[in-house]
Amino acid sequence: MSETAQPRAPAGAPAETPSASPETAPAAAAPGTPTTEQLLAEAEARVQAQRDAWLRALADTENVRKRAESDVASAHRFGAERLVGMLLPVMDSLEAALASQVASAESLRSGVELTLKQLKGMFEKTSVTEINPSGGEKFDPHRHQAMAAVEADADPNTVVAVMQKGYALHDRVLRPALVSVAKARGG
Repeated sequence: MSETAQPRAPAGAPAETPSASPETAPAAAAPGTPTTEQLLAEAEARVQAQRDAWLRALADTENVRKRAESDVASAHRFGAERLVGMLLPVMDSLEAALASQVASAESLRSGVELTLKQLKGMFEKTSVTEINPSGGEKFDPHRHQAMAAVEADADPNTVVAVMQKGYALHDRVLRPALVSVAKARGG
């Protein structure tokens, strides 16, 4: 038997322990389980995918915000387009009445009545309603504006006369009716 000579460490030097190399390292995990590097690479890939998804969502949100701002600006700018389109026949009728050189009082009145009918039809289509309280109707400060309080043979706080009709768009008052209201008689 021959012995191979192994170098010995000088006296007093710490004994060397064999270094663990990848070939001689004991297997840390069973075969088929991913290594730490593989797990790190997968985690980094997931993080990158999440970051990309977040950036896409952020860009989509910004695009939606810009589109909404554009739509609002366009609605403000062209919101009256439908209304103006309905008013054009009324304008045409009024201009035609003024352009007529040989209009009698009767034909002029007839043309104005027809124009008023066109305007009322347009109001109906756009849900504009008159606020025209009848005499004796209870005063409503949300729909009426009292211009005068007069002594009358009517219950106090009731409408006596309408000076100017009001108008509402759906449930919103555009202009209150200007009215005279009965006041309590002084005793």
